[in-house]
Amino acid sequence: QVQLVESGGGLVQPGGSLRLSCVASERISRIKIMGWYRQTPGKQRELVASITPSGTTNYQDSVKGRFTISADAAKNTLYLQMNSLKPEDTAVYSCYVDQFMDYVGAKRYWGQGTQVTVSS
Repeated sequence: QVQLVESGGGLVQPGGSLRLSCVASERISRIKIMGWYRQTPGKQRELVASITPSGTTNYQDSVKGRFTISADAAKNTLYLQMNSLKPEDTAVYSCYVDQFMDYVGAKRYWGQGTQVTVSS
């Protein structure tokens, strides 16, 4: 079973930066799409950014121009560079990978989540 392990979260002041990493325990074949969600207590989980194997990216409007998603296939790693962080970016960030599966469409793997807190 593939495992995704995130790291890079923590406490940062407003205006600061963090880079989240999501490492897969093994190479994942037939990737459809991968990305990052975030969730705060009492709110629905929201998609932050996604990227396809061909490099097509998509961002939530609130993070455009501040966050950059990227992937390094050789390292089985997904990244989220977060700049100009705001208090409203505070959340648990989780990575995911969707893998094409015959007959069922796709299978999603999730990371365990990493806390990002933006506060002075």
